[in-house]
Amino acid sequence: MIKTLIFDFGDVFINLDKLGAMQNALKLFGLNTFEEDMIAANIQYEIGKISTTEFIEFYQSKFPHLNETQIVDAWNYIIKDFPKYRLDFIENLARNNQYKLILLSNTNDMHIDFIKNNVCFYEDFKNCFDKFYLSQEIHLRKPNKDIFDFVLQENNLIPNECLFIDDTKENTDMAATMKINIWNIDETKEDVVSLFEIKKDLF
Repeated sequence: MIKTLIFDFGDVFINLDKLGAMQNALKLFGLNTFEEDMIAANIQYEIGKISTTEFIEFYQSKFPHLNETQIVDAWNYIIKDFPKYRLDFIENLARNNQYKLILLSNTNDMHIDFIKNNVCFYEDFKNCFDKFYLSQEIHLRKPNKDIFDFVLQENNLIPNECLFIDDTKENTDMAATMKINIWNIDETKEDVVSLFEIKKDLF
């Protein structure tokens, strides 16, 4: 019996353009692929180990021809729209109070600040959840096992009473090894609002 729903944020509630953002950044940087130090800096920023200022300074030192605005715009290029009907969906779940609702997102200060400034109902969305975990704040990130251990222990959860919804297969694969029920949502043809139809075997 499912008692807790654990949701990812990007490409579950808010739409992302991962491929477009990557292509846009590589074109801006004049590269064919992201270099190892860039990947490492991105991860460090995502788990709050370096500040926004340090993150931007890293990229400016690597690409001195770019200004801060260009770097910030390239970083936020990935974020697209947040359909209002998905807010309605999670608000209805919160009102019904049938499940514990948890958000678990790999994200960072710049993305959250951008969303706060561009999604007028962000605070309403956040308030729907019993727990709202952002990787930058808890210094852990998916798909590492320790982030799932943290959520389970922090909330006294039984794995097989949880359903984890995420668009990234390596994240749901890790959760599955821990006996957490999963939905690896395909954002190109599935929508989180169809949860109880698509995963009806669990409810």
